[in-house]
Amino acid sequence: MIAVYDRAGREVGVADRATVYRDGLWHASAGVLVRSADGARIYVHRRTDTKMVFAGMHDCLAGGVVEPGETPAQTALRELAEELGITLPEGAALPLLVSDSWDGEWAGRPMRCHLYAYELRYDGPLRHQPEEIADGWWWTDAELAAHLADPTWPFVPDTRVLIERLAG
Repeated sequence: MIAVYDRAGREVGVADRATVYRDGLWHASAGVLVRSADGARIYVHRRTDTKMVFAGMHDCLAGGVVEPGETPAQTALRELAEELGITLPEGAALPLLVSDSWDGEWAGRPMRCHLYAYELRYDGPLRHQPEEIADGWWWTDAELAAHLADPTWPFVPDTRVLIERLAG
């Protein structure tokens, strides 16, 4: 079950993930841009081929959908731990870099999501959640920009909404 939102960004209910995606219901997602401690590199990963949406595509945010009663900041911390094995100390907070909304389309159906992106500077170990992440690597902003310039490169469309403001 995930939180359902209205167009204005208020949580208004709950629905199962399949219904939200099938019916194009507004929901929210939060992700974390992981940069090296010196800020020179961004961690980019490829999603597994078994993901419900954007399977096999690349992303530079470790994140997911907001659960009922959860804030986007809580989602960001939960997803960072689940997907990359990065656990921050109790009470830690990540800076919100950008928020926006995406009213797009995926697989012929409407996809409507409020997006929240946070940042972490980090040089420690990473542990991929095998059900979510197939592979990952560090790239400079320029390397990521070069890949994004190729319209055929499979990159998740909701992060594309935010990428210019995220990756300098």
